[in-house]
Amino acid sequence: MKTLGQDGNGRSAIINVVGLTPRHLGKHTPSLRAFAKREGHSQISIEPVLPAVTCTAQATYLTGTPPSEHGIVANGWYDRSLSEHHFWKQSNHLVEGEKLWETLRHDKKKLTCAKLFWWFNMYSSADFSITPRPLYRSDGLKTFDVHTNPLCMREKVKADLGEFPFSAFWGPRAGIASSRWIAESAKWTEENHSPDLSLIYLPHLDYDLQRLGPNHPGIPKELRAIDEVAGDLIEFLEKRDVRVAILSEYGITEAKKVIYPNRAFLRKGWLSVKDELGLEYLDCGGSRAFAITDHQIAHVYLRDDSPSFAREVRSSLESLDGVAKVFDKDSRKEAGLDHERAGDLIFIAEEDAWFAYYHWEEDAKAPDFARCVDVHRKYGYDPAELFINPEIPFPTAKAALRLLQKKMGFRMSMDLIPLDASLVKGTHGAIPKDKTDWPMLLGSIPGPRHESISSTEVRDILLKFCAH
Repeated sequence: MKTLGQDGNGRSAIINVVGLTPRHLGKHTPSLRAFAKREGHSQISIEPVLPAVTCTAQATYLTGTPPSEHGIVANGWYDRSLSEHHFWKQSNHLVEGEKLWETLRHDKKKLTCAKLFWWFNMYSSADFSITPRPLYRSDGLKTFDVHTNPLCMREKVKADLGEFPFSAFWGPRAGIASSRWIAESAKWTEENHSPDLSLIYLPHLDYDLQRLGPNHPGIPKELRAIDEVAGDLIEFLEKRDVRVAILSEYGITEAKKVIYPNRAFLRKGWLSVKDELGLEYLDCGGSRAFAITDHQIAHVYLRDDSPSFAREVRSSLESLDGVAKVFDKDSRKEAGLDHERAGDLIFIAEEDAWFAYYHWEEDAKAPDFARCVDVHRKYGYDPAELFINPEIPFPTAKAALRLLQKKMGFRMSMDLIPLDASLVKGTHGAIPKDKTDWPMLLGSIPGPRHESISSTEVRDILLKFCAH
């Protein structure tokens, strides 16, 4: 086997181990620690992009530009022209700018790229891709599946690896099984297609760092689990002369406060709420002010564009416990968030606080989707989806009943999710004060070895790594 750094076939893999930070490299991550300490390897801290969330971080790494240029201002935003909110969209056309593999093709026109579970993974110029994609049936039921490019890959990879364990990718059962399947799909793609560049997403640490908190005694077990998967994948790829770099998107800090901006707007009379069958739904287009929340960032959209109203909204939210900073249409330029998708006001939470999307005052009036894993219809990211409602007397029996109803073809709701945001113990999105909570880049990285770099510098380093 050729060692890293020797002249080889120029093939590379970038493994995105979500949530991995310098504080995790130690006895619970022996494979990753050994990888970081190899002779000739660097360990570079990355100042997180704002907001430090999945879609924004990945778009920044792949384009080398801030959200003001690539347009991904969070995992979700509000479309003013459609008067609709969007979360976890998958079209690559949403990301403005030239992507990493496209730039590499300037020098190597026939370079092939496999993009495995990185976001915005549909209809890109990557040659091979696999991404989670449920099938939404006309009877209202949802069937879990993946989307691939080329489309014929879908049945082939599932025939060899089995169905993608979707319930382990997100929701109360999220765990190592999804990252293990993704790693196996990376091996499968390598064996069948030998791409010049592989982008591989391993999300496992994201789950319990949010669910339990970064200081929970159960975290070492999860670190060992992802270390085993990542270490095995590194070994497999290197045996096939593929150079490997390890990358992460953000670190997760302790969550102690929940901020409810939409409830504050409701009390002010600025929120438009529709009563539908006795439940309350947010009417974004009719609201004078409302927030699309995403971890530690809240994009606030104003229908009333008068400066005096903007000042009133700003003052109202600045008074909420846990709000650290606010950007308006002028100052958001400094934060790299000056884009048409961004809110008129952008609020950043303190390091131990986060924004919940809830707008209702009484749980009995919460929208029907609030108690379900429903990442597209909610008006914000909802990490409470990682939990089963502790108030359900026999949750396993209820879940089994719902699954039976689904198999029998009945329309039903998997209404198992709690409406208690305080259950969440870890969060991200803001830039942590402690650099040991920053994301990082590990590997045989050419060029100067700085103590830390900005998120927009990552792309240039990866270009050199892939061309090394």
